[in-house]
Amino acid sequence: MQKQNKIIQLLGIPFTALLSIIFGLLLISFPVGIYVVFESDIGDDIHYDYPITHLDIFNQTDFYQSSIDVTIGDAFVILWMFYLVIFVIAILGPKQHFLKSISALISMGKYDAKLNYMFAMTKWLSILILISAIINFIQESFGIVTVPPLGGNSLIQFFYVSLAPLLEEFVFRIILIGIPLFALYSARASIRYFLKCLWAPSSLNILDSKKAILLIIFVGVLFGFSHIAFSDSWSEGKFAQATAGGIILGWVYLRYGIVASLLIHWATNYFIFAYAHFISQINYVPLELAFTNPLMSSLEWIFLFSGILGTCILILNKFYLKKSLI
Repeated sequence: MQKQNKIIQLLGIPFTALLSIIFGLLLISFPVGIYVVFESDIGDDIHYDYPITHLDIFNQTDFYQSSIDVTIGDAFVILWMFYLVIFVIAILGPKQHFLKSISALISMGKYDAKLNYMFAMTKWLSILILISAIINFIQESFGIVTVPPLGGNSLIQFFYVSLAPLLEEFVFRIILIGIPLFALYSARASIRYFLKCLWAPSSLNILDSKKAILLIIFVGVLFGFSHIAFSDSWSEGKFAQATAGGIILGWVYLRYGIVASLLIHWATNYFIFAYAHFISQINYVPLELAFTNPLMSSLEWIFLFSGILGTCILILNKFYLKKSLI
């Protein structure tokens, strides 16, 4: 056990340094997103005072005809504040502060992501990006290119990208995973316990996790298919990436709860596009070229190195745990 802690402690020093950088970048993305929406020309002829009822998602509903005066800027601020609240919750809980989790890994080699949402979120976000990069590399070597949806108005697209994590986590994690898990594993029925289990499925007494894992994989495949199923969706190359992402998000939801899975999803959408749009606006270049900017490349390498170290620590934990049981 002492040897295990020493090795993990050595790996934990650069790992926690990278996680701290990622945490700082995530925090800075909040004002960056506000700047992009309210201070840049991201929408060209459409601005933040554009009525939300004019968006495509309301075209087929009676809400489109309603007299409610809500702008895309108003809706964005509501989303922004919601994610900020979740971000603060992740820093503080569920059992200890983010900085305490970081210091415990550095000083004692103790590694328990369940103690803090932000610690789990930054770790698994790095691993998700690493796996996505590996899948993308393999697919491109076989000539399979991942093409994003055809671009529309950038302001509207950024709003959709910010809204998607909330809607998709509610459907694919809470409804399609959380409710079935409660039905499969709950030994008692009460509204309070039901809501607690939807918030954190780890509250359930899951002794045999095979059914839970099969459910997570099935929903992950549905999640991947949903990204390519429509005419204006991603190309087929996105299926493998989105499926892997869906499985990881499902696992994170099972282990750590909706706070961690929601923030990971938020980071892969809002966080990345906030920086990309910011670079695009200040350099007067198209969004596609912004992704090739040295800053975006640096962000990618930070996540990749963090993902590699996080994976190594994860494997070492599993290895030493099995060894201690023999």
